[in-house]
Amino acid sequence: MRRWIALVLLSLGVSMIIVDATIVNVIVPVLVRDLRLTSTDTQWVNEVYSLVFAALLLTSGSLADRLGRRRIFLLGVGVFAVASVACALAQRTPALIGGRVGQGIGGAMILPTSLSLINATFRGRERGIAFAVWGSTIGATAALGPLIGGWLATDASWRWAFGVNVPVALVIVAVLPVVLHESREKVRRPGLDVLGSLLSAVGFAALVFALIEGRTYGWWSSIRPFDLGGFAWNAAVSPIPVAFAVAALVLGGFVVYERRRQRTGRAVLLDLDLLRIESFRNGNIAAMVVSLGEFGLLFALPLWLQYTLGYSALRTGVALLPLAIGSFLASGIAQPLTGRLGAVAVVRLGIVAEIAGVGGLGLVVGADTPWWASAVPLLVYGVGVGLATAQLTGIVLAEVPVDAGGQASGTQSVSRQIGSALGIAVLGTVLFSRLQAGLAERLAGTPGGDRIADAVGASAGGAISGLAADPATAAAATAARLALAHAASVTAYTAAGFLLLGLLATRTLGPPRTSARLEPADAPAPQQSR
Repeated sequence: MRRWIALVLLSLGVSMIIVDATIVNVIVPVLVRDLRLTSTDTQWVNEVYSLVFAALLLTSGSLADRLGRRRIFLLGVGVFAVASVACALAQRTPALIGGRVGQGIGGAMILPTSLSLINATFRGRERGIAFAVWGSTIGATAALGPLIGGWLATDASWRWAFGVNVPVALVIVAVLPVVLHESREKVRRPGLDVLGSLLSAVGFAALVFALIEGRTYGWWSSIRPFDLGGFAWNAAVSPIPVAFAVAALVLGGFVVYERRRQRTGRAVLLDLDLLRIESFRNGNIAAMVVSLGEFGLLFALPLWLQYTLGYSALRTGVALLPLAIGSFLASGIAQPLTGRLGAVAVVRLGIVAEIAGVGGLGLVVGADTPWWASAVPLLVYGVGVGLATAQLTGIVLAEVPVDAGGQASGTQSVSRQIGSALGIAVLGTVLFSRLQAGLAERLAGTPGGDRIADAVGASAGGAISGLAADPATAAAATAARLALAHAASVTAYTAAGFLLLGLLATRTLGPPRTSARLEPADAPAPQQSR
């Protein structure tokens, strides 16, 4: 019974970081008003969390193996809670951004350790159930974030969007040590891989920054200046190709350095021999490709709901609820399906459901879509996310030694984060390029049409309400709504295409019943200590 209580607490920890990753997008307009954020401030409040989070995932997972997975998880929950208080109390922009940095650090400690703790605690059929709950938590809370943020921004204060994390964290810190034993690697190599940690952090941060900010600063030529802490980049070449180059060089150096340390028997951040495990290597590739289409679409849907259909932040969250419901439903059917079909078959079934749901959204998205028309596709999409995420995670970790669970979980989390960032980059580019081009076509011959199209594109649709309020530009607002709806539809079809690639990538996972061989149901539980 204790381990199931522990699973609930681990899932609550994951829910904090997933909700926080989505909730800020909803409360940004209120932050701009209350803290007088500039466009650059807004960008960093949003993105610094993702950058720090991605940079430290591998380091946190590896440290958890050495120092104790429960210890690092609880430390991460504490850091996240303190950083949330700092965000909630922030009176100026630097304090808010600093709090978001702290949340990124805490989140990077929570996510991979939650996975490795589940991997170390559960066996056989119970492990499949535990991963199903964990995977459904991610899908459901990703959809609940906008609802919670919209409710708090509308009826309370944006500060509670951060403050709600504190009671959750207190419960986790108080109860988890009572119900969950500590686990760590049994054989410890000498030394700490400090340089490896630094190289991985710099490399992954540069890569995620380039993927997320390519549209903002230009993929090659600069389209706006880059400012950070007094440093200004004003060159003709965008900082994005430089960031890609830094990521390639640093991560390449990381691999060489890790291989060299491993040959001398010293501790490494990532045991590269793990990549020889077929299920781990191919599972990570499939997870990254699937993530391209899974969560990139969640970037586009709120924009369509708010700026085309005119929904409030709260109503937008309610409209996305079927996704959360579908993900929760998946947790109940995932294990019986896995027992009958095998984990690989359930992953493929989940991705097929995601393709059907996303394709259905592409069909129903329009300028006057009723609320119920998107509910069924979102429900199907949520079921698919719940099925695919949980079982794919189980496949990735199935043959990994428990001693390496932290670094393996960190690697899998990094793969998903990179896939998600790439999905947002590509789908965001598709959405905004189609919005701007489509509106320019609709306003061709209209005085100031190009300027209006540029403004709507630059604001991600936010300028539509201002256009609608002015009788002189009301017709342009109608055209903008139609253009945004069409762009969102094209984006949904593009996401479905990525998911189809993810389905093809699962061919490397083997036949559908492979999971029966991979699942180490009879493996002895690791020695654990308080």
